[in-house]
Amino acid sequence: MPKNRLEAFSDGVLAIIITIMVLELKAPHDSSLTALSMLLPGLFSYLLSFVFVGIYWNNHHHMFQTTESVDGTILWANLHLLFWLSLFPIVTDWLSASRLAPLPTAAYGFVLLMAGVSYWLLQTLIIRHQGRHSLLAQAIGTDVKGKISPLLYTIAIVAASFHTWISAVLYVLIALMWLIPDRRIEKTISTNVSSRNKQDWTDEQ
Repeated sequence: MPKNRLEAFSDGVLAIIITIMVLELKAPHDSSLTALSMLLPGLFSYLLSFVFVGIYWNNHHHMFQTTESVDGTILWANLHLLFWLSLFPIVTDWLSASRLAPLPTAAYGFVLLMAGVSYWLLQTLIIRHQGRHSLLAQAIGTDVKGKISPLLYTIAIVAASFHTWISAVLYVLIALMWLIPDRRIEKTISTNVSSRNKQDWTDEQ
């Protein structure tokens, strides 16, 4: 089946998630710096979650650029990913309200971990649907960042029981790691298009 409805639905859900998160932010009660400083934990957690949602939206978009069609399994895997992403507003607000308390910090990491696992599952099912020699399979390659991230999430979850600032640093580190533009898919698509155009030109000759 065509992929258009899946992409449109996913974009809408991600937009709603960001909207819900920003609505949780409250303006200071007065104009003092003290009142503003009280909002810093909320701003930090919102910014971090916003970056993560942006990363998922960006990578989701690129992944489906290489996908020509989807099946029922991919639809459910995509819903599985959206389920974990839809929990971002809850754990973000809990993390902010608790000011990095151990349990909310660990819960935040658990949701991030499950979102990463569900994205990997979706990616794996798309590759299986399209074949091992598909554009996505070529672009992903060894997927070093995809393998490192779950390990760092697990360390952050465990560290929340001892020093929550370690967890916070790891969450920021993972976000920065994925925030760096990943050109694998774009390069693969560009190379494939160039090869196809060259072959068409050769055929015309």
